[in-house]
Amino acid sequence: MLSRRRFLAATSTGVLQSATSFAWPVGKRLAISLSFDDARLSQIDRGLTLMETLDVKATFYLSLLSMQKRVDGWKEIARKGHDIGNHSTAHACTGNYRFTRALEDFDLDEMARDLDNANREIEASVGVKPVSFAYPCGQKFVGRGKAARSYIPLVAERFESGRGYLDEMPNYPQVCDLAQLMGTGIDGADWPTVRGLLDKGAKDGSWIVFVGHDIGKAAHQTTDVETLKRLVDYAKDPANGIWVDTVGRIGKYVKKIRS
Repeated sequence: MLSRRRFLAATSTGVLQSATSFAWPVGKRLAISLSFDDARLSQIDRGLTLMETLDVKATFYLSLLSMQKRVDGWKEIARKGHDIGNHSTAHACTGNYRFTRALEDFDLDEMARDLDNANREIEASVGVKPVSFAYPCGQKFVGRGKAARSYIPLVAERFESGRGYLDEMPNYPQVCDLAQLMGTGIDGADWPTVRGLLDKGAKDGSWIVFVGHDIGKAAHQTTDVETLKRLVDYAKDPANGIWVDTVGRIGKYVKKIRS
């Protein structure tokens, strides 16, 4: 693995020479995680059976109100070995979205209480203490103007990882901040689009954390079942050198290798 000095020297010339140097498990050139937000019922009704059929584990980030609609389903998902993550109590995003509480009206103390409450409720209901967090709407601030603050440090204190949404890049494991991992949207994507992301990721030695919501037929905030099937089949072909696993397990591996 390249030293930080060599990495900085490479990037200063515009050449990411260290991209393929990370020590993924033998035979692997790329890591991918499947993650789904909001505790939507289709994740239980379609997703659980699909993941079991494909023999793959995913990460599910639970919002409390949605979680409470089908607690037994989330217990079953946890029992099957999938990651259960925290997606907050209030699911606050910028007030410009209008469908949720406004992050601009939060401060760090209130956000800390929100995160802690969600952790307690998820653990009490599902029996698993979340070790990963997904930022609602991918937004990582509270307050406004000169009073605005990042709440990434709160996430770093409480979780092994935090994941964003609709980011433009995958994660380079040598340098990515586990408290603010890049999230790549997969809702509505067809297989050729996803295949292109995998091919580029393999060249770069990156970690792609896919982010979906509902699971069904490709649409706005719905990940296509057939695309998921083709993605997993492709990833399981040893010739393609892809490690597919949960955010938690890959995150632990990255932390271990970098330490």
